[in-house]
Amino acid sequence: MSSSGRVRLTDVPAPEYAFGYRVPPRSGNEINGLGDPKQQQARHVFHSAGDVRLDWQALDDFFGLISSWRVLRHVITNAWQLRNWDGPVAAARCPVEDRRAMAEKIKEMAQGLGAELVGISEVTNDVVYEGRSISLRYAVCLGLSMDRTETQHVPHVRAAVEVMRAYREASRIAIRLARNIRKMGWPARAYGNPNSTDILHIPLAINAGIGQLGKHGSMINETLGSNFRLAAVLTDLPLVCDEPVDIGVDDLCLQCQRCVIDCPPDAIFQHKQLVRGVEKWYVDFDKCIPYFTKTHGCAICIEVCPWSVPGRGPALSQKLLAKRAMRP
Repeated sequence: MSSSGRVRLTDVPAPEYAFGYRVPPRSGNEINGLGDPKQQQARHVFHSAGDVRLDWQALDDFFGLISSWRVLRHVITNAWQLRNWDGPVAAARCPVEDRRAMAEKIKEMAQGLGAELVGISEVTNDVVYEGRSISLRYAVCLGLSMDRTETQHVPHVRAAVEVMRAYREASRIAIRLARNIRKMGWPARAYGNPNSTDILHIPLAINAGIGQLGKHGSMINETLGSNFRLAAVLTDLPLVCDEPVDIGVDDLCLQCQRCVIDCPPDAIFQHKQLVRGVEKWYVDFDKCIPYFTKTHGCAICIEVCPWSVPGRGPALSQKLLAKRAMRP
């Protein structure tokens, strides 16, 4: 990494593959709803809880089979600890007279457990996968940073180990927070598995004010950039929700070419795309996922993002918003 904090990519594999489908699966872009004007729930396309066979399941299985043991040990540990994602609820229910005060209490509790980012949003139909059902009303979204001395080594195994370590730790925080809420007499479930189950973590976290969606398809937080991982706790504990934030991400992404230039399979669109009836930043699944599989989860795009340079985000946001305000 350079003295400015910007990642310098080295030994980046070419988008050439020694694997492939004899009969290509249905386009992941089509499954994701690219170009579809109808608003609808998202469908699983890659990574699953294992109870549904996906169109791209063979590549997902292959990704797991070729993973380094250093990565798999975090995956296995995470899966083991998430057996405690739910549990018994205390019979005596803590009354909630002030939902805002309770929301602050839960945020402080999450931070005490190690979460660096905490926001609360409502669980709406558009953040639940098609075919899944969620009865809990609120999501406490959690963010945990990764060690950038490790993630600068994208797209190689050293960075992948750090990604899975962060997921494992974020899960641990979510499990403990959910347990504490259940002790208060309210149902709570921890969601900390990057292999998606019921919910889409990014839309929930955006609604919770943790950040905005970037051109590279990942979240950008004002202070951490995209150098963090998400978990969530869903609960019926009455809480006040946070509001989405505008930190100027679109102002940067509309002009910046960094992730577009550095993406080896050329999977990042220059402009927003229509996805399930909404104009949003979107990454070409069919181009991205084979390279993602080959390169331990890649993540080049989020590491070269100017916003991920440590300490740069707040000043960058302030500058972008000031420039916008000056426009006629």
